[in-house]
Amino acid sequence: MSRIMPSTDRSLPIALLRARERVMGPIRALLSGAGLTEQQWRVLRVVQESGSIDPTQISEKACLLLPSLTRILQKLEEKQLISRERDAEDRRRQVVRIAPAGEKIIADNIEASLALLNRTRARMGEERYEALLDLLNELNQADLSE
Repeated sequence: MSRIMPSTDRSLPIALLRARERVMGPIRALLSGAGLTEQQWRVLRVVQESGSIDPTQISEKACLLLPSLTRILQKLEEKQLISRERDAEDRRRQVVRIAPAGEKIIADNIEASLALLNRTRARMGEERYEALLDLLNELNQADLSE
């Protein structure tokens, strides 16, 4: 007996991908004007929010694989948006900090970024927007491997 899959309109993975593309389209346009990729922006935001942070933590918080993050950190350092140095206590550990130019690029784009966020929030409604974030965060915490 064959089982029929739900339609793609009711597929969670496809719905998540469609929603991501809808949200990221305007953000990509904004970042393109700033000379950044969405991954570079995520790393900058995580580093700014966290202060001194090691690459493993950045990888987890920015949802990036370590090999990709290594290339992104190299590019951000070349652009002088971050600095990297060895931890004073554990020389095997690297510490990443946002540089003044990184702070500036965030400051230069924060208004446009907030406008995009507020437009999405207004279209969905405050309650539904917050409920969606709560549900997505709950899904992120769930163990779906069982």
